[in-house]
Amino acid sequence: MRVAVVGAGSIGAVLGAKLAATGHDVTLIARGAHLAAIVADGLTLVDRVDKHSGNYRLPAGDDPARFGAQDLVIIGLKAHAIGAMLPRMRALIADDTVVVPAINGLPWWYFHGAGGALDDTTLRALDPERSMFAALAPTHILGCVVHLAAEVRAPGEVHHTNGKRIILGEPAGGSEITERMQRVCSALDAAGFEAIRSTDIRLDVWTKLVGNLSFNPIAALTGYLMNEIVADEDVLDVIRSMMREGMQVAEHYGVRVPMTVEQRIDLARQLGAAKISMLQDLEQRRRLELDAIVGSVIELAERASIAVPTIRHVHALTHARVRAMGIA
Repeated sequence: MRVAVVGAGSIGAVLGAKLAATGHDVTLIARGAHLAAIVADGLTLVDRVDKHSGNYRLPAGDDPARFGAQDLVIIGLKAHAIGAMLPRMRALIADDTVVVPAINGLPWWYFHGAGGALDDTTLRALDPERSMFAALAPTHILGCVVHLAAEVRAPGEVHHTNGKRIILGEPAGGSEITERMQRVCSALDAAGFEAIRSTDIRLDVWTKLVGNLSFNPIAALTGYLMNEIVADEDVLDVIRSMMREGMQVAEHYGVRVPMTVEQRIDLARQLGAAKISMLQDLEQRRRLELDAIVGSVIELAERASIAVPTIRHVHALTHARVRAMGIA
């Protein structure tokens, strides 16, 4: 397949490198010092999960229009950067191109195909201009939830530190495993990932999100790695409250997360000493994904008149820290 990774940072670079290693024609869209290093010296992947390293000389640039139509486009951008990039991606999209947003938080496509009064609803936290469905027809989208950890250690050098599971599902749901889902999952399986074919991708989104909405801002506030968070009972009490509130919001919108709070915490323990993405961004003084990961849940709670006081307090404190550091 012809594959473009738009946003070849940590997760995007891992996906791109491993797909390239199994023979796919992969192009990387990146920017800044990371792009310059990839162009000059190739992309170096240090895979601590599969215990190998490799250097990949792949076509790379910052302008998607240079590379033409693709079979598969993987979006690895931060959620707040996607809206501005979608119009620039049009040259990558043919009629049958599959777009897989490998992103954190509640995705902008969440209510596409949901049916009923909420069908194609947009949220201010995710799409404030209400322009994203117009920029990319949602029929191209194959939903995605990524359960792996990676980190850019230096420009052009990415470390895959934990996890291999990638869940794909059609936004409209249903029991059918579609041909395009099977095709993309088979490519990911062959590349060494554990690709899960889901028939309820919104359930998978929320199962990850109840962890993200709590662990991410707490990591940014405390500076803790994941193993340090789960070892601190006082901090875990805050995490538990946030998860319970998030699960209540999910249930109002028809999703019952299939595990208890303690089971979700145990799942996080498996990440070991992972540095959570929001802490990585804070340390690099990059904008945090607060809107997609936390603000979206607050907005859904407001629509349903559900009180989420712990989520609101942690959200406010994280915003305050960002402002104090002068991060946009």
